[in-house]
Amino acid sequence: MSDDDAVSLDLSNYELLWPTSLFVSEGERILRSTSSSWEDRAIWLMAEALAGTTAVADFEELPNHSGRTDDPWATTGTGWGSQRAGIDQHDWFAELINRASELRHAAAPRPYWPQRRGSGLSHDGSTPRDTRRDFARLIGEFTDNGYLVEVFGEECIDDPNDLPDASAVIDRRLGIPDLWPLAPETWDEDTFYGLLEVFHDLVSRPRMRRFHSYNACGWHHSEFHNGPARTLYRWKVNELLRSADIEYELAAEGEDLGRLVAVTDDARSHLVHRALNDSVPDITTRIRHAIALFRGRDTSAESKRSAIVALAGILEERRALIKEQVGKPDEGALFEIANRYDLRHRRTDQRGDYDEAFLDWIFWWYLATVELTNRLIASRNLV
Repeated sequence: MSDDDAVSLDLSNYELLWPTSLFVSEGERILRSTSSSWEDRAIWLMAEALAGTTAVADFEELPNHSGRTDDPWATTGTGWGSQRAGIDQHDWFAELINRASELRHAAAPRPYWPQRRGSGLSHDGSTPRDTRRDFARLIGEFTDNGYLVEVFGEECIDDPNDLPDASAVIDRRLGIPDLWPLAPETWDEDTFYGLLEVFHDLVSRPRMRRFHSYNACGWHHSEFHNGPARTLYRWKVNELLRSADIEYELAAEGEDLGRLVAVTDDARSHLVHRALNDSVPDITTRIRHAIALFRGRDTSAESKRSAIVALAGILEERRALIKEQVGKPDEGALFEIANRYDLRHRRTDQRGDYDEAFLDWIFWWYLATVELTNRLIASRNLV
């Protein structure tokens, strides 16, 4: 499509319910498809990722081949979303994906009268009990959209096979029976946090669905992929945890992918990302383990020490590089911390009377130094 034929979409009526990057990646995959059912995939994506039905309605009003229209006298595209003649569904959808960064995200409605007056029930996740109910509703949405069909199965009037026992599926992973259907009022904290992690591993996005009309059987889902499902799940669950001021999030990468970890600021999150993605493979494995030891929900002072020791080992191997770039005596100070305090050698002459916050400081210092040496090594390799 040339610039002169560019589609002009009014995006003001569309709101995203997904992370922008996930919507784009799934949309681009559809645009690359040569299947005759690409329109069904596009409609399903928009039904999931955009609030309301406006985008789907605009899409369905357009011809499905460029230049085709039911009205030979028509001079403009149909629907509120397009304003030029000759626009077909593929062109319209392509521009929607290309301009996804311009879409605003759907926001919670402003408080209604009972909430403003303080007489309504809290729906802002301000209490653990509300947060658990909100999570159960979230899982209900994933279930309705077919994200648990791959593991729980799906009823069909034409295929009345026995379905897996959903409670047993969860029990095998979590070791707690009778958790399905979800009953948030019965959960203690460990059960709630366990379910947050379990469902991360269970969800899988169906990229296709078809409606089985016989005897009102309903929608059937297929072509499952857990990658986009887990990305979306983490995004929605982490948003829920933030709104409840819970200082954990589901890890997006690393050895502890999909497990609850302590929330850090953006700068440290970016440092973790660079350290995990810019290291050579043998170092990456050790860094993944160190990060998992340090930031896990059940972390302890001892596991933090172990994480520091793992990073110190990497820096020891790169000591010559550090000495060359930093020089003495600064190079020695980096290792003096690990040697004088009871971090790795644990001798009687080492200091152990320090606050645990010291462990946080030394971990981030060592991880930043590992990331620095990664960049130094990469710059040498480019020469």
